[in-house]
Amino acid sequence: MLPLIPTVDDLAADPVTHHDDDMIAPSGLTNMLGTVRVDHDLTAISAVQFPPVSQGLTQTAVLFVDGRLFTSYGAPVTHEWRPDRVVRRATLPGLEIETTTVCVPGRTAVAIDIAVRNTGPADRTVRLALSAAARVTRSTEAWLDAESPSARNTARIDGERLVFGAADAAAWSVQGLLGGSSAPSGVAELPDQFDTGIGGNGRGGELTVTLTLPAGGTARTGYVHAIGLTEQDAADAYAAVASDVPSAVAAAEEFWNRQLRAAFDPDDAEFSGSLPVLETASAPLRRLYWWAVLGVIWFRRDFEGNVLGRSYDTLMPNYWGTTTFIWDYSLSSVSHALLDPAEMRRQVRHWISLDIHSHFGTSSLTGGPVGRWYSVNDYAMTRLVHDYVRFTGDTAFLDELVGDDTIATSVRQWATAWKTLRRGTALADYGEIDNLLECVSSYTHEVASLNAANVWSMRAAADLLDLSGDAAASAELRAQADALLPEVTGRYLPGRGIFAAGQPDGTLLPVRHCYDFSIVGTTIAGDLAPGIRAEMVDFFRRELQTENWMRALSPWDPDASYSVRPDHQWNGAYPAWPADAGRALAALGAPEVLTDWIEGLSRTANQGPMGQAHFVEEAVPGINGGARKAPPQLPYIIDWACSSSGAWIELVLEALFGVSVTADGVVRAAGCVSALDPQAALRGLRVGERFYDVHADGRVEQTRGRAR
Repeated sequence: MLPLIPTVDDLAADPVTHHDDDMIAPSGLTNMLGTVRVDHDLTAISAVQFPPVSQGLTQTAVLFVDGRLFTSYGAPVTHEWRPDRVVRRATLPGLEIETTTVCVPGRTAVAIDIAVRNTGPADRTVRLALSAAARVTRSTEAWLDAESPSARNTARIDGERLVFGAADAAAWSVQGLLGGSSAPSGVAELPDQFDTGIGGNGRGGELTVTLTLPAGGTARTGYVHAIGLTEQDAADAYAAVASDVPSAVAAAEEFWNRQLRAAFDPDDAEFSGSLPVLETASAPLRRLYWWAVLGVIWFRRDFEGNVLGRSYDTLMPNYWGTTTFIWDYSLSSVSHALLDPAEMRRQVRHWISLDIHSHFGTSSLTGGPVGRWYSVNDYAMTRLVHDYVRFTGDTAFLDELVGDDTIATSVRQWATAWKTLRRGTALADYGEIDNLLECVSSYTHEVASLNAANVWSMRAAADLLDLSGDAAASAELRAQADALLPEVTGRYLPGRGIFAAGQPDGTLLPVRHCYDFSIVGTTIAGDLAPGIRAEMVDFFRRELQTENWMRALSPWDPDASYSVRPDHQWNGAYPAWPADAGRALAALGAPEVLTDWIEGLSRTANQGPMGQAHFVEEAVPGINGGARKAPPQLPYIIDWACSSSGAWIELVLEALFGVSVTADGVVRAAGCVSALDPQAALRGLRVGERFYDVHADGRVEQTRGRAR
C-alpha cells in the first residue's frame, strides 16, 4: 500500500555531522506557541521566544563537560532533525553524549533530555555544566526589527533553578538542570552593549549536575527552560515539564503526528480546511509534496494574545517572529485557501483594513503594520482574494464591507493601482531596491514581472466582477489588460529570453532574474508568441536551473557581483522560486523540463522545512545531494525556515496535475504528472462545497458532498 499521510519519521532530515562553525544553519523547533533555535553544541539553544515574551537571539545552556567548554574539544556533532525534536550526539574520550530537544506541546517551554554513556572499562563520574542566560522582555509594541526585542535581566538562585526577570517584572525565564544545582556566573556585570553582539553572550549563572556512570552504563538528566508573563507562570510551566522530561519528548512526537494527520482530514477541526491526499508511487513527487505541506503548517501560531486568534508567521527561528509578510503569505495562497480558509479570511480582511501601500506585513501581537512598502502588495492581495474565492466558493466575501469599500471594490483598486505609479511611460515604476528584491540593485523601477502581473490582476478582478454580474466593469478591466499587454511584451529582448527594466532616465536595463521568468510565465504565458516562450525556457535552462535547485539571478548578469545574499542572487534562491519557475515552465510549454527536474529537486527536501534560501552547489557544496540551506550570520542573514513553501503545493496541483479552478468553481485538469506516475491521483481536493479526486490522465471526479 502506498503511504498517504506522512509522520515525523517520513519528514526527518538527513543526519548532519559538523564542527562548530561549519556552514550549517542551526535548526528550529516550534509548538505553535513559540519557537527556539537549536544550536551547534549538544545543549545550547538561542532565540527562545513565546510571544508576547521575546529575548532576541540570546543563547543559553552552553555545555561544559568536566569544567571544559564542550566546543573546545573539537568533537564533531551530529544533528538529527524531525518536526518534533532535534537529537544531537557527540563522542568525547570515554563518553558518548546524546541530547533530545523539544518545544513542549501546550507549554511555553523547551526541554532537553540528556543521556551520557560511559564507554570506558571503569566506573566514573562526569560533571555537566550549562552556562545560562536570558534577556526576556515583553514589548508593548510590535516587534519592528528582524531580531525580536530583548532587555537586561536580573538573575537569582532558586535551588536547582535560575530565575531571570525583566526590570518591569513583565517577563520571566526559569531554567534548571534536573537533579543539579545553580550558581551565579561570578562574572562582573558589563555594560549592556556587551551582553550580546560585540562582547558575546550575557551570562546569568551556571547550572551544574554530577552524574555517576557505571562502566558501559548510561545516566540521564534534563534541562528545562520555561517562559512566563509572571514569575509564577514561568515556575508552573517549569515544574510541569521538569516532572517528566521523557513524557514531554513523547508528547512532542504525538503532537506533530496529529498536526500532519489533521492537515489532510476535512473532519478534523485542527484546521478549518484540508489539503488533498497525494497518492503516488513516485517517491520524489511524494517527498516534495509532503515537504511543502510541513512548511506551511510549521508556521501556524496560536499563542495567547494573538490579535487574529491564529496567524502564520513568515520566518523562524531567527528573524521577524510574529510578522506575517503579505508577499510570502501570497506565495502559499492556494495552500491557505485549502488548509485554513477561516484564518485566511481573517488575515485578508485585516490587511484590507490597513494601507497595504505603507508596509510589508503585520504583527500578530498588535495587528499593526511592520516595515516598508513592498511593490508586490497589490498583486499579492489580488491573488489572495482570487484564490480564496475560487477554492472556497465564498462569493459573499466580495460584497463585505471593510471600511468604506466592499472587498470587490478593493480588488478592483489593487488591480488598477499600477496607473498611479507610471512615470512618463505606459508601465508602472515599482521603486527602488528596498521595495523589490533588496539584494539585486539592478532589479528596480519598470520591471517586467509586476507589470505582467498587472495584466493578470485586471483579468482576475474581471473574473470576480463577473460573479456579481457587473459585466460592464469586467469588460473594461479586460480591455485595459489587453491594452497594457503589448507594453509589457515590448520590453522583451529578442533572442535572449529576458526582459529589460525601464529606468527613470529612460534607459532600458537588461535583467537576468528568475522573478521576470516566473511571473511573466505564470501570468501571461498564453499571450506570448511561441518563439518568446521557447527563448525564455532556453534562458532558464542555460543560466538559472541547476540539478537540485536554481540560481535566482544569472551569474552572467552584471549585478551578480553586488551581493552574496542567496535568496535572490546568483548563489542560490528563495524557496518559492524553483516552484514558481516550475509552474512557469509548464505554462510556457516545457512540462518535460519540469518533470525531469523533480527528482533532483526532491533531494533538497532533506534538511527540514525549506530555508529562506538554499545555496547552489557552485557556491557551497550540498548536503547528501541536496542544496544546502544558507545560514543566518552575515553576510547571508538567511533564516532556517520560510513559510512560502506552499508554492510547492501549487506546483503539484496546478502545474503537475494541471488543476485549474475558475472563479465560479469549475474544476478541470490537464497536467504532466503522468510522466512521473501515470497512476498518480489527488484525493479529496475541496472546491466550494464539493470534494474531487483528480487523476494523472486528467479525469476529475466528484467524490463526496458538502465541505464543512
